[in-house]
Amino acid sequence: MDIIELLKVILLGIVEGITEWLPISSTGHMILVDEFIHLNVSQDFMDVFLVVIQLGAILAVVVLYWNKLWPFYIKKLPRRTQMAIAKKPKWAQVILNFVERYCDKDKWILWFKIVVACLPTIIIALPFNDFIEAHFNNYVVVAIALIVYGVLFIIVENYNKGREPQCTSLEDLTFKTAFLIGCFQVLSVVPGTSRSGSTIIGGILVGTSRTVAAEFTFFLGIPVMFGASLLKLLKFGFGFTGTEVLILVIGMVVSFVVSILAIKFLMGYIKKHDFKAFGWYRIVLGALVLVYFIGKTLLA
Repeated sequence: MDIIELLKVILLGIVEGITEWLPISSTGHMILVDEFIHLNVSQDFMDVFLVVIQLGAILAVVVLYWNKLWPFYIKKLPRRTQMAIAKKPKWAQVILNFVERYCDKDKWILWFKIVVACLPTIIIALPFNDFIEAHFNNYVVVAIALIVYGVLFIIVENYNKGREPQCTSLEDLTFKTAFLIGCFQVLSVVPGTSRSGSTIIGGILVGTSRTVAAEFTFFLGIPVMFGASLLKLLKFGFGFTGTEVLILVIGMVVSFVVSILAIKFLMGYIKKHDFKAFGWYRIVLGALVLVYFIGKTLLA
């Protein structure tokens, strides 16, 4: 791999790391970048690369939020708890001892909420994934989705102005609210929508604070993006060349580093600002995508 190809991979990793977590659509940006920068690889591998590179972004969330996500610890049980467990049947004692000593119940409940929120996507979106990729992965759909959801961000923020969020912490997030946010995540199967954008809008509409909506969006990305990457790898197979493996590793490392910076920026930004700026950015970007590709088609 020469220096030019290396720089292309690094640029794609930077774009992925920035746009995956900001509500501005990584797909829309990747389409634009791919228009001007082509990796010297097969189209099948490129399809895999654009999905698997997200693993770096996932790892950034895991690292940043490890203390909120890791559901195990080692705790010495109070004598009263030990005595209460001793009165249970043997099989129950084994389970209760494990749960009480090693399991952080609050974090397990959070993971159950994440699973519940993922169910709509698994049930509704997954069966149509190939159809959507074949028929909707084009600049017209991406541009329209960018503009429509940009407008929605502005409308939702105007509607939300003056409203007090009912859910201001992850502990307050109910299973019902998690499921509703998961329903909004289904909308992100349309390219250009932005997974983080749709779930953040959903979170705000159902009464969460911007911080809770953003953090829960990050956590939802772990199983969703890991699952999508695994499906792509299984479909493509694991017969990568040495160069292809290097491209995947570099792309993931760059997206990991940039994702950490992007997540920290977003969490700091929303403490003082709303999402309107991202809405206007999406509208402008969508218009540019339409103008560029329509102009290109007419000139051809």
